[in-house]
Amino acid sequence: MDVDEGKILAWTEAERLSVADLLDDLDEQDWPAATLCPKWTVHQLAAHLALSPRTGLKDTIIGAIKARGDWDRMTADQAIEHATRFSPAELVAQIREDAGSAHRSPGAKPIDPLADVLIHGQDIVRPLGRTRPMPEQPAIAAIDHILASPFWGARKRCKGVTMIATDAGWTGGTGPDEVRGPLADLLLAATGRGAGLAALTGPGAKRIGAHCNPPVEV
Repeated sequence: MDVDEGKILAWTEAERLSVADLLDDLDEQDWPAATLCPKWTVHQLAAHLALSPRTGLKDTIIGAIKARGDWDRMTADQAIEHATRFSPAELVAQIREDAGSAHRSPGAKPIDPLADVLIHGQDIVRPLGRTRPMPEQPAIAAIDHILASPFWGARKRCKGVTMIATDAGWTGGTGPDEVRGPLADLLLAATGRGAGLAALTGPGAKRIGAHCNPPVEV
């Protein structure tokens, strides 16, 4: 799916503002709750979303050195540190303030921040027992990118699998094992989140599930 950068940025802004509204609607006890990201609470994940448009090359270099080159550890550590410095309300304000920013982390493609906020919205709501609609066209653009990108790990995780959306006219990936389900759940599974597997059917679900984190108990 080919989409111009202007539309991607507009989608990203809309999703960031929507996540800010979601966070505003949470109760106090929801902020320390676990998310689908094993290392992050809701508070820490909100800090990651607030940091996304603010992380520059210098921050990345320093963070990578501290994390000894481990990108996931660097990202997790930066979010946790940012969460210790800012309250939930301050983080929501930061997300809103930078919602329309085109800035992205070094090496990221224009669509990576969109995929990030789409996925993290689900990371927040699912362990809380909430639902969050995922817009069809942004989700299709995101999953097409994730399946092709070396960054997200989906090329290995979904190798040999043809993914078929049951709530949209979309098919992605190639292989003998089919997996069917809603776009949001396919996107979660493609990025290693076991919470997406329950809604999927077909032999491809088992293949992908072998490379996913276990679901978080609600």
